Amino acid sequence: MTTPAIELRGLRKSYRDTVVLDGIDLTVASGTVTALLGPNGAGKTTTVHVLSTLLRADGGTATINGHDVSRDPDGVRAEIGLTGQFSAVDTLLSGEENLLLMARLRHLGAKRSRARTAELLEQFDLVEAARKPLATYSGGMKRRLDLAMTLVTAPSVIFLDEPTTGLDPRSRHTMWNIVRGLVADGTTVLLTTQHLEEADQLAHRIAVLDGGSIVAEGTPDELKRLVPGGHISLRFTDATALERAKLLLDGSTADPATLALSVPTSGGIGALRTLLGRLDQAGLEVDDLGIHTPDLDDVFFALTGKIGAAAS
Repeated sequence: MTTPAIELRGLRKSYRDTVVLDGIDLTVASGTVTALLGPNGAGKTTTVHVLSTLLRADGGTATINGHDVSRDPDGVRAEIGLTGQFSAVDTLLSGEENLLLMARLRHLGAKRSRARTAELLEQFDLVEAARKPLATYSGGMKRRLDLAMTLVTAPSVIFLDEPTTGLDPRSRHTMWNIVRGLVADGTTVLLTTQHLEEADQLAHRIAVLDGGSIVAEGTPDELKRLVPGGHISLRFTDATALERAKLLLDGSTADPATLALSVPTSGGIGALRTLLGRLDQAGLEVDDLGIHTPDLDDVFFALTGKIGAAAS
């Protein structure tokens, strides 16, 4: 069996009487993106800090490529890279100097440090700005430099903690493309984010945290199917066809003004095929059709916040 890139079993962490992680189980396959999604205080950043050896768990186990976070922290650090919520670049240095400093700190040696710095400046489109002061860098450029510094030693697992916070849409999309490229090359990514579109765009799987527990886990499509509200919208050419379809399809809702019919569905091609088959057998033609499924916003609101609401 292939060793998971990241594996958590019963992970626990508390601060005095406040439980931050309440027995988390999570498995992340190599070469994939898993997003930790949840409100502030759900335990996302704490999970990353435990996995990156910055915090010690109170219970349970956590491994990175088979290295135990508690018993073999040096082995874990050799496997990982971390880009935190806030920029870690030195604003008194240029981009090139920041990368050279990180390379030397990671003991790459002078020749390899220069070569790796040149590679990363090229990869992250920072060649023209390499020797300019960081005061001239945009937010997106600083974030790219942040990630480049994380990748100096080409770690196999990287943690991205709110990587696009404060970025404009263009810079956010640039970062997404960089992450996709890393994963295509075999890197494993654990991503924490409150940007629901970001999780939808990047993650192979999503774990939803609330109150220190994983309340749901699956692919983006699997999570969307957990939330009611999906429907098929049908439009007809006349009121008679609309009324006949309404009588035929249980639970449907008609809008006579637009000749539209809304039919609840759990989604999927099978449900759509069945519905169209029934209409065809009844001799009813559809003028227009649309499928509407819940998005991750619906998932977020449906699955999180209940613990805090109950406590209040």
